Amino acid sequence: MAQGCFHSKRTLDTERCPGEVARAVARAKQGDRAAMRFLYLRYSDNVYGYARSIVHNDHDAEDIVQQVFTRVLTAIESYQTRGSVPFSAWLLRIAHNMAIDHIRRRRPTVDEAHTPLAEERCELEANHLRTQLRDALAQLPDVQREIVVLRHLAGFSPVEIAERLGRSEDSVHGLHHRGRRTLQTALTHAGAAPATMAA
Repeated sequence: MAQGCFHSKRTLDTERCPGEVARAVARAKQGDRAAMRFLYLRYSDNVYGYARSIVHNDHDAEDIVQQVFTRVLTAIESYQTRGSVPFSAWLLRIAHNMAIDHIRRRRPTVDEAHTPLAEERCELEANHLRTQLRDALAQLPDVQREIVVLRHLAGFSPVEIAERLGRSEDSVHGLHHRGRRTLQTALTHAGAAPATMAA
């Protein structure tokens, strides 16, 4: 390869030695590694500058350069010279697509579950469920309500509840069962029971 062309890597192929580039592309399509190295040396700076202008990050632009030429290794076989469309245009189109894909991968997606409208809806539903639960608890006899609250809201075990209320453990189990069943019925009628409870 002509030495002058070899050192013109910062210029596009339409500016100097287009015949040298065409020959290098033809050899690279046949698997010539030296020709591929020539194309890398000639265009890597162009690809880097172009990618850098899109991603605005030196490290990311360097990664994209490597990705572009890795892609070229397999894609160059499909490259066809089309009139005035130079090899550099084809190469920079690959760089553009990879830079855009890189930005899309790094851009945080907006999860619908965390949008203000969705959060407001969830808060309204939670307030409604709390109201329904409070009303359902109010329908229970005092001792059943106390046992259900101690068991499910305070986290006490049946043994601890029995000791706290001065009742037998069997009594606590029976009252807890009846309280839960009444609570389930009330919440189901109100349309506020969890799916597992309603089932």
